[in-house]
Amino acid sequence: MALLKEKVIDVHHWTDKTFSFKTTRNMSFRFKNGEFAMIGLEIEGKPLLRAYSVVSPNHEDHLEFLSIKVPNGPLTSQLQHIKNDDEILINSKPTGTLVCDYLLPGRNLFLLSTGTGLAPFMSIVRDPETYEKFDKIVLTHTVRHQKELAYHDMLQNLNNDETYSEVTKGKFIYFNTVTRDEWPRKGRITKWIKENKLWNEIGVDIFDPKQDRAMICGSEDMTNELKNMFEKLGSEEGSTKVQGGFVIEKAFAEK
Repeated sequence: MALLKEKVIDVHHWTDKTFSFKTTRNMSFRFKNGEFAMIGLEIEGKPLLRAYSVVSPNHEDHLEFLSIKVPNGPLTSQLQHIKNDDEILINSKPTGTLVCDYLLPGRNLFLLSTGTGLAPFMSIVRDPETYEKFDKIVLTHTVRHQKELAYHDMLQNLNNDETYSEVTKGKFIYFNTVTRDEWPRKGRITKWIKENKLWNEIGVDIFDPKQDRAMICGSEDMTNELKNMFEKLGSEEGSTKVQGGFVIEKAFAEK
C-alpha cells in the first residue's frame, strides 16, 4: 500500500460534530469524482486509516474531506484536532461505486444523501462531465439540525457561481431537509419521495426507473429504504462491474 504524505492547508469546523479540511495534493493522486480514499494519521508509529470520500472535484489542485467527530473514535478523536501544516496520510489508490460511469445512461440524476454522506456528491456536482450526461442533477441532503447543512451556501448558489455557472447551465437543483429543527422542508427524504412531494417541490418529473438514475450515500436506514424503493420500481443496482439504475457506497454507511 503506497501512502502519500500531504499537508493540511485549511480546517473548517461546521458544528461540534462535523468538520472539513483541505490538504495539498500530489498530482500523482488521480481519482474519479465520487470515489473515496483511505486517509488518516500516523498514531504511535503506525498508520491509522479510514475511508473518506473526496469532496473536491478532480480538477482542483488540492484535496478536501468532510468528517464527523467521534469523541472516542480511534481516528476521528485525533483527526478533529488537526491544524494547518499537520501531516495527513492518503492511500494512493482511490476506489468506490459512486461514479457516473457505473450508471446506465439516463435523463435525470438524483444524488441522495444524509449527514456526511454529502461528501462524494460535492465532487460530482462540480464535474462538467456530469452535466454532459444528464438533463438535471438533483442533490438532496438530509440532516437532523439546520446547522449541519454543510456547504449550504455554496450549493444554494452553484448555478450562479462565477466558476461553475457555465458548467451547471441551470441544470443543478439543491434540495435539503431537516428532521428535528423547524425548517421549511422538514422530514426524511424517503418520506418526501414516498408521498411524491419531492417532484412537485423541485419541478421535476416523477422518478422513472427506465430513464432516471440515482446515487445513495448516508445512514444505513436511508440507504436500505431507498434501495428497496428503487428495486420495487424495477431499477437494478449497479456496481464497478455492471452498470445499473442506481448505485450505493457500502464502504461507510453512516451509523
